[in-house]
Amino acid sequence: MKRTRTNRAVLALAIATALATFTVQAQDATTPAAPGKSTEPVPEHVKTLQQVVVTGAPTYMGVKKIDASFEVTALSLKDIKNIMPSSSADLLKVVPGIWPESSGGETGPNIDVAGFPGGGDAPYVTFELNGSPIYPVPTLSFMDNSSMFRLDDTISGVEVLQGGPSVIFGSGQIGAVANFTLRQGTPQTEGAIGYTIGTHGYYRYDGFMSGEISPGWFYSVGGFYRTDSGIRDPQFPANQGGQLTATLTHDLRHGSVMFYARDLSDKNLFITDVPLIVSPNGQNLSGFPGFPALTGTFASNALRMANIQVTPGNPPGTINADLANGRGAHVRMFGSNLNLYFDNGWTFSNVFNVTDGHMPTNALFNNLSPETMSSFTASEIASANADPAVVAAGGLATSGTATYVNGGGAVNPNQAVASLGFWIVDNRIQSFSDEARLTKRLFEGNHLTFGTYFASYTANDTWYLGNNMLMTATNNAQPINLTLNNGAQVTRNGFISGPFYSLIDSFSGRNAAGYLYDQWQTGRWLFDGGVRIENESLNGSVSNDSTVNLDGNPLTLYNNSTAVANGTYTPENFNTTRGSWTLGANYKITPDMSAYVRVDQGVHFPSFDDLRNGTPSVQKVKNLEVGFRAEKDGWYGSVTAYRRIFTGVPYSIIMSDGSIFNTVYGSSGHGVNFEVRWRPLEHLTLALVGDWDDSRYTHYAAPASPGQSAYNYNGNMLIRQPRWQARFTPSYLIPTSWGDVQLFAAYSSISYAYSDIANSQLLPSYYTLDAGAVARVGKHLVFRLQGSNLTNQIGLTEGNARILTSGILNGVEMARPIFGREVRFQVEYKL
Repeated sequence: MKRTRTNRAVLALAIATALATFTVQAQDATTPAAPGKSTEPVPEHVKTLQQVVVTGAPTYMGVKKIDASFEVTALSLKDIKNIMPSSSADLLKVVPGIWPESSGGETGPNIDVAGFPGGGDAPYVTFELNGSPIYPVPTLSFMDNSSMFRLDDTISGVEVLQGGPSVIFGSGQIGAVANFTLRQGTPQTEGAIGYTIGTHGYYRYDGFMSGEISPGWFYSVGGFYRTDSGIRDPQFPANQGGQLTATLTHDLRHGSVMFYARDLSDKNLFITDVPLIVSPNGQNLSGFPGFPALTGTFASNALRMANIQVTPGNPPGTINADLANGRGAHVRMFGSNLNLYFDNGWTFSNVFNVTDGHMPTNALFNNLSPETMSSFTASEIASANADPAVVAAGGLATSGTATYVNGGGAVNPNQAVASLGFWIVDNRIQSFSDEARLTKRLFEGNHLTFGTYFASYTANDTWYLGNNMLMTATNNAQPINLTLNNGAQVTRNGFISGPFYSLIDSFSGRNAAGYLYDQWQTGRWLFDGGVRIENESLNGSVSNDSTVNLDGNPLTLYNNSTAVANGTYTPENFNTTRGSWTLGANYKITPDMSAYVRVDQGVHFPSFDDLRNGTPSVQKVKNLEVGFRAEKDGWYGSVTAYRRIFTGVPYSIIMSDGSIFNTVYGSSGHGVNFEVRWRPLEHLTLALVGDWDDSRYTHYAAPASPGQSAYNYNGNMLIRQPRWQARFTPSYLIPTSWGDVQLFAAYSSISYAYSDIANSQLLPSYYTLDAGAVARVGKHLVFRLQGSNLTNQIGLTEGNARILTSGILNGVEMARPIFGREVRFQVEYKL
């Protein structure tokens, strides 16, 4: 019933918006469109400080970058292609102060913002499409915004706003907002088709077409299809699927309206930690024997299909899962943008988005470091002999027999083996969001904006976490069966256990906000500020589980302690109203130089996960920024210094033994983001972006308690955030009689970080080298050759996330390195 009411509400709002739109469009459609309507990339000859950005601006007409009292990075489609990101999250690596961990594959990244205490998923990064959040909550378990979004030629560009006005507009994100804009049709017909091949079995097809349907009506349509074996080849397609996007735009006498629809169906392998040899000081890394550090993966055809016992019975009930489904996305979006301006100083804009989809996860998750087969057998014998029920049924065990599941051959006692969980998650989502802004020019240079934001969203989950498997610690691992000589069966088709956590839940949420924002330009000064009041209401129910022996037989060890949803539910509710505010000032020193200061206080509301974990805390951040921008004679520079203080941050982690660690803490940090670009010669450009950050935990200590040792992490560095990072990109353009050739490279240097709160798992410093060349031949042909991590560096973005302290055992660590060398070549034909 809840889902039906949501659909009806969405349909009613969509119809109301359309009726209002077409009432206005009955006016003469041949009048030129409103300023700021175009989403085409800014021509290269336009100076950076004169570019208009709309993200963070109170009206859809935007503000020039030189006048913006906030930090924003703008990238065109051309910029995006030259970066060659492995995913939409990976694109953010070129934004100062943002650190995406894309080593897990195309989906499921961790994305951190400098000075923000993340450490998992992407709670402080919201992805927007044409100004609307693609899902109102930036992160739920196994689902962040970037995993629902793919890059292709239908994107005209992206603006990434950090802090400042983002606490007022849209979903009120206190961290970073990545607002992607779609290419729209124009009177001139445009189109392109592209074919890309790459190492590791990469094949991709891209297409785009746009033009005019009839006077004042424009269309665009495009998308991609891709199949990829993956740098870490699992012996089946690691990534397979595609996306289709279409827009319909209509010019009005006093503005424009645009509708869009997007359908994504994609399967993506999630990459878990792999074993590495680590020096005693943690600085030097090398591959584990039989496991290539840059290309290896546990996933294999032998592990791909799983049949897991999950419900009591004789035999127990089972479910099937396929690793090839990965952390995929089957998502449909529909939305619109309405922009109106009037001669009496009023402007109005409305954006809405509807998202409906399925975000499944079928993925391997690591546990502890590998050990020998004989060591594992000995531990299982000890465990079985310590269980009175097992001893009563079969007597004491003294030995065990290990065989490969596929083929049945004996396993060498010295073979390195590992335990990994085959986690299964089914997440079905729906959402609707709408934001309306009405602006009035009160007097010369002053504009007052009143806005409303409303979001309604649901998530329905079924989880089976755990399902540990015994396998070889090798590339494309083989599952292993183990039986003991007292008749005890340790495994079933390689599975050591069933779920340690079974979950069925259903949640619905609603956020409603109103805000006032004033912008006043007087002389060289531009002052702006706003206040937002928001109410969040969450409701749901979470299943309770019981630990049972599924078949009642103590000798089938693999299902003796299985978590099963027991049919009872715990209701969860949360309702609160909080405020946010921001104040900023920008001073234009010269036409090509400005400085700004901004102070804001925002809130981060709890999500469904926080209610489920028992930590529904409202986070609060105090943020102070001071920035400077200048552009003169071929060079551009921007620097921002910040101070950020957090309180009320919830933290929850599922440990390797299935237990859950929960707490609430704070943090304090400061740092500098910078961006410099210089053109010393006519065709040579040198660019440098990066940040330096010193952010540390506060209020993160507790005395010993039952089941928990005392801890004190105050003063430790925020996890997974490099102390500094920098990316240097030289580019050289060679004009020719038939077109031009652009040569470019990117050298990235990443400092050390820590993977755990105790700062005991070191993530050492590393660098990467990328390079590429683009040849434009005439008006129609473009050839592109690009490569990433050309020197095959081993860089860690994550240590063992299943433990709280160091995961190094006998010089071996489970960690997640970046991908090895990859090269791609594309041919594109433009109409």
